Amino acid sequence: MIISYNKPYVGDVLLVQLATEPIVTTEVERVGDFAILKEQATQEVKAFNLFNASKYIELDVQGNVEVTPEIVEKIEKAMVENKVDISLNVDFTPKFVVGYVEEKEKHPDADKLSICKVNVGDETLQIVCGAPNVEAGQKVVVAKIGAVMPSGLVIKQSELRGVASHGMLCSARELAIPNAPSAKGILVLEDNSEVGSPFVVPTTL
Repeated sequence: MIISYNKPYVGDVLLVQLATEPIVTTEVERVGDFAILKEQATQEVKAFNLFNASKYIELDVQGNVEVTPEIVEKIEKAMVENKVDISLNVDFTPKFVVGYVEEKEKHPDADKLSICKVNVGDETLQIVCGAPNVEAGQKVVVAKIGAVMPSGLVIKQSELRGVASHGMLCSARELAIPNAPSAKGILVLEDNSEVGSPFVVPTTL
């Protein structure tokens, strides 16, 4: 689930995206303060907009909203008040974590890309990375699938030159860390960083 809110530019509307795949043909159903966006062919709910959002949730943010149990509970309460029946299966596990690069090999079809095996604590992910400084043995910041970068970019499963990539290794600039170096390259963490532990991304307002 990805939630965003920007009252000065969009109005008092909470934008909630449930699926990372784009809608091919959108069908919109209006129920009370909810506009429900469905995939026309399958009737699957892919997103919804909650109008008059401040009536249901107090928000002091412009941009991405942190998905917490409290926020989800308030959205579910708004659904009940508006007689909207949408199941919210929310993954609250951290999307930015400390990873350990176990292996690195050259991409067979791209000189500037590397295929990395990255341990994130509970699993090992294959991630294609273009950073010139990535090496096996490093501890790094991993943006897992579903992570929302400070820029608003949503991390999705992808293929780079035919090789599957399940996340992204992040630079300091991509994480909006103050005084980040301008040189290209991922952020390499201290050796005492715990693999699998959450990495807190600075919030941009």
